[in-house]
Amino acid sequence: MSSYEVIARRWRPQEFNALIGQDHIRQTLLNALRKDRLHHALLFTGPRGTGKTSTARILAKALRCPNAVDYTPCGKCPECEDIQNGRSLNVIEIDGASNNGVDAIRELRDTVGYMPSSGTHKIYIIDEVHMLSQSAFNALLKTLEEPPSHVFFIFATTEVQKIPATILSRCQRFDFRKIPLKLVSEHLQRIADAENVHVSKEALWLIAKQGGGSMRDAQSLLEQMINFSGGEIHQQNVIDTLGLTDRGALYQIWSAIAHKDLTALKDFLLQFSQSHLEPRSFIEDLLETIRNTLLVRLSPDSHHILDLPESEIEELRQVSEKLTEEDLHWQFDMALKGAQDLSKGSDARLVLEMILLRMASSPRFAEFENPVGAPEKTPVQTTKPATTATPKVKPAPAKTKITVKPESTPEAPQNEAPVDDSPKQPDHWREFVEKVKNINGLVGAQLENCYLKKQEGKKLILAVPSKLKFIFEKISHPDFQKKLSNYLNTFWGPGYEFEIQLGDLDSSEAPTPKTLTAISNEKQAAEEKEQIENHPLVKSAKGIFNAEIKAIKDMKPN
Repeated sequence: MSSYEVIARRWRPQEFNALIGQDHIRQTLLNALRKDRLHHALLFTGPRGTGKTSTARILAKALRCPNAVDYTPCGKCPECEDIQNGRSLNVIEIDGASNNGVDAIRELRDTVGYMPSSGTHKIYIIDEVHMLSQSAFNALLKTLEEPPSHVFFIFATTEVQKIPATILSRCQRFDFRKIPLKLVSEHLQRIADAENVHVSKEALWLIAKQGGGSMRDAQSLLEQMINFSGGEIHQQNVIDTLGLTDRGALYQIWSAIAHKDLTALKDFLLQFSQSHLEPRSFIEDLLETIRNTLLVRLSPDSHHILDLPESEIEELRQVSEKLTEEDLHWQFDMALKGAQDLSKGSDARLVLEMILLRMASSPRFAEFENPVGAPEKTPVQTTKPATTATPKVKPAPAKTKITVKPESTPEAPQNEAPVDDSPKQPDHWREFVEKVKNINGLVGAQLENCYLKKQEGKKLILAVPSKLKFIFEKISHPDFQKKLSNYLNTFWGPGYEFEIQLGDLDSSEAPTPKTLTAISNEKQAAEEKEQIENHPLVKSAKGIFNAEIKAIKDMKPN
């Protein structure tokens, strides 16, 4: 049997122009070579399969190929072939994982001063350099800082965070990026054409996606699919062989959720129950799909943002028209919580079905803003001012105003100017409280919550509503009473006595506006909270999220 060379090795890039998805690195290295400014120690870091070792070999050939034109190696001379096959005496490749001891680095340090057997440059390539021991790094430091002029070091690693700072500071760093799926898919198409294999675009995109931005991984998957299917590869082949989520079914389910089409969703779930669907993989794909839908909704130029086929972007655009940004955030949260619940249930498929049904039946935010069948709010009765010729005054922000009228007070005629017929505290008491507030804000604020119930000469009866018992306890404290006595002596003169009571209001008592407003607001807030909690949509949301209401905020602008 002849020796077979795998696709990943046969299609390894041999020159800078063949590098895919690393234009920033290609341009920087070429400029450095052309201007003779190449750093003596280079660090290539990034995910696996993105071209780090290939770039190191291309750079070595560019430095040593005698037939290179503008630092593009010929690829045919003995020097290029030796470097490509890893047998060059002047390009030494070291595997950091298997040669991580200090002895290997000491040997390197002892030989680094020797001139190359041919040419003018000697290159050391250390792959997986982060695997070197601390002693090996220490042995490398001095040589790395001041190497001979004919020596270049090229380090490659997937875990740059494990390299000591002393090494990093002596290197010029190049960060390799994950290769965009579009570029991977296009390159796989070129390979398939050269191999005389027909592969659909959808299948190529799935293979590229599974590669995760690694060209080497994607090429290995393509070779696996070629061996599986012969000369014809379709999307379903890839789904069945690699155990992936059916993209078409994924988008149909997502569309059914967006349209709240429970009938269509149940049909798809029935089909999935008979398939080899892996629930965890599906929910992860659904989370990514929701995120992509949000990006499509936010940006009209989403094809520049998303690494997806144009057909899938169009499907996401149609779904995004049915959901608001808030709905998409909500759907993502439900799917994310569902992903966490999958690991808790004994039957992951059953949990997944309930997650999808919950997402499809959940209310939309528009239903909260314009609820169908919601109970009408009872308008608050307020006193309307009559139309007069007086200049217009800018109205204050809308607030609920509640007025209390004694039975003996007649209503003002509609054709007269409005009058404030609220019960008043005696002017001298209100003025006294204001003066105390100017001197001691805390004492004044506490006095605002009590009212002058009765006054007989210099005997004052002060009262605090029973709902404000905590205020009564503060005002009844001897220290507070001593302060109040001093203020009375200061503003009203000596000889005043007072008594503080706790009790409910009656029609003959005149509370301060602050006391009455506090009681009214408390009652109104309780009624509104009860009305909101009993709303059908709120009850549904509480059931979906298994949550309780912590706070209710008014979202209307002031």
